[in-house]
Amino acid sequence: MKIRSEWGKLNKVIMHRPGTEITYAMLAPKPFLFERPFNYSIAEKEHMGLEETLKENGVHVDLLENLIVDEADKRLSFRQKLEEKIISLVNFYGTMDSVNAAKNDMIENLKYVDSLSLFQALIMEPSIDLKEYVPGIQYPRVYSNLPLANLYFMRDQQAVSSGVLIGNMKMQQRRKETDITSFVFNEVLGIKTAKISNGFFEGGDFMPAGDFCLIGTGNRTNEAGAMEAMNSGIFDFDRIVLISNPIYDFMDGHDVMVNMHLDTYFNIPAKGTAITSIALARAAQAKVYERNSDKTYSLTIVTTLYDFLKSEDYQFIDLGISEQLSYSSNFLTLSDNKIIAIDSSKVIHKLIAENIFDEITRERILHDMEIRNGKTFPESQPMVESGIDVIKIDLSEITGGYGGAHCMTSALERT
Repeated sequence: MKIRSEWGKLNKVIMHRPGTEITYAMLAPKPFLFERPFNYSIAEKEHMGLEETLKENGVHVDLLENLIVDEADKRLSFRQKLEEKIISLVNFYGTMDSVNAAKNDMIENLKYVDSLSLFQALIMEPSIDLKEYVPGIQYPRVYSNLPLANLYFMRDQQAVSSGVLIGNMKMQQRRKETDITSFVFNEVLGIKTAKISNGFFEGGDFMPAGDFCLIGTGNRTNEAGAMEAMNSGIFDFDRIVLISNPIYDFMDGHDVMVNMHLDTYFNIPAKGTAITSIALARAAQAKVYERNSDKTYSLTIVTTLYDFLKSEDYQFIDLGISEQLSYSSNFLTLSDNKIIAIDSSKVIHKLIAENIFDEITRERILHDMEIRNGKTFPESQPMVESGIDVIKIDLSEITGGYGGAHCMTSALERT
């Protein structure tokens, strides 16, 4: 399991099909870190379409649910570990006697519970409040402490390079996702992992590029987490470049859609080619660290993302604000010069219709769309001239959670 570049041939990925856990996010999108609510039935079909497209292009796809359920069904020792996780996760409330009795009943009864139900409990994190309204009869109220509604964005919990680095997620809503993915890597796939323990680090901020890699910092990954990742032993690149994720100069403060992760405004479809908002790439500070003989890293130069890549002879395909804010850079590279891209035109029209943007941003977007005369990514003129092989799929509903094909796939192997 190794990934050296974003353009290497994609061989294996893990995905998670969103399920009941996102119901809560449909009712309260912002607290669950979603951009907007969406039609789940359509979103599920879009996710299935992404999986099918990957398989049609020779990529082995494992669904997180299947990895856990199948392993629990065939290996007793793993099933026991899964049960132990559920026992530690589920809480009961009530009198001391009622809580102890319920806990003991659960422990005794888990052997009868199917593995799929255990997996769902793992994601929903249920709590049961026991009230006795009639003597001897308990009335249960069921809560879900923090259902993992963002788990289907499988890129973010870890980064894969010469090994697997489990991240530390900044937002409380997503913290326990890494418990599940590290459990899978260690106990199902048999892969030893390193883990970020002090700073914050998320996989959407990691971009491997041959003899160097980029790590975005800002909204979710902080510099402490990036430095910890740099010195983890998982990233064995000659150079590691820490990028300060930027924002447009007319924006006041931070807009999550612009700079949540590096892959929200930057990606690599082919060796020596970057698709990005050049305005943001020029504004993004880049600290270049070079590896020493003892495998530590030392800062050598401070520049910008744009200037650093120019010095590496990169060519740029510029994204206008209407394209960047509709997840155009969140494509998934299948191999050198071949990508799976979303239909950004559908997404931006949906965002405008649902009044997602403030008035100033909306005006900038509409002006940008007028200039492009309907020719937006991936049908824009620069993309057509680039010769990049594009498979366009519709993810206009499921992107409501804040991410596209890149965010929804945890790449495990590229050659």
